Amino acid sequence: MITRDFTDRCELAHRASDGIEVMLWWSKPSTQVIIAVIDTRFDEALEFEVDGSAALDAFNHPYAYAATKRARSVPTPSAAVTH
Repeated sequence: MITRDFTDRCELAHRASDGIEVMLWWSKPSTQVIIAVIDTRFDEALEFEVDGSAALDAFNHPYAYAATKRARSVPTPSAAVTH
């Protein structure tokens, strides 16, 4: 499972534009490189692992990689907040 504990992750890059946030994460214990995408307009999120050699390209073109990388939906940060 990709989303174990966010404390194991180090954010390497983050960008936001037009309601879409893209984050590049690295997990030191597992050495996984993970791309996470949050679409705040539709309250949807996904993430997927990517090879380290393709990390920057996947960060810049996450939807192209998500289509080939078994991306999975994850809870959005707003879904985790209880009112």
